[in-house]
Amino acid sequence: MEKRAGAGQARERLLAAADELFYAEGIRAVGIDRVIAESRVAKSTMYVHFRTKEDLVAEYLRRRSDATRERVTREVEERAQEPAEERILSVFDVFHELLSEPGFRGCPFANAAAEYPRHEGIQEAIAYDRAWLPALFSRLLEPSEEDADAELVAALVQLYDGAVAAAHLDDSKTSALTARRVAGLLLAARGFPAVRQQAW
Repeated sequence: MEKRAGAGQARERLLAAADELFYAEGIRAVGIDRVIAESRVAKSTMYVHFRTKEDLVAEYLRRRSDATRERVTREVEERAQEPAEERILSVFDVFHELLSEPGFRGCPFANAAAEYPRHEGIQEAIAYDRAWLPALFSRLLEPSEEDADAELVAALVQLYDGAVAAAHLDDSKTSALTARRVAGLLLAARGFPAVRQQAW
């Protein structure tokens, strides 16, 4: 049992170091020896958990995705009694918080895609992240049907993508709030009454 606990702690330290270094400095800029040194594990231990640096990168991305999804989902679930449109807009409130955090340097998945455009495992981790937000919007729009408004879902996701890009490239502190306003207009145009009365 103690060995299992120790192995789990070593894996967590590796992932924590990878998360901090890869996001702050870039994946290719950080060698695996640096991650090992920062995590204070033996090199042999690293390869017990991750066969390659790219395997570590893929897991780092999945954990980032899971953390964001859990934070957004928690906010949406706390508003379970509110109309669907308000729950959708609350997603952008969470993104505003995330994009305003110290050390923000863009979308980790876009950054990884630029550095590893053809690595299968890393691309799978990116696809894993890209799936949850449209699924969430679809569920909020049509919780009892399989076919939500695909065009509206795509537009909402693209508003998020644009907010992240503006926050990074333009150092915008309000891009997610702007995206929220536009999302409200889109929802109003689709006939959601609780949004229709909102001012720009």
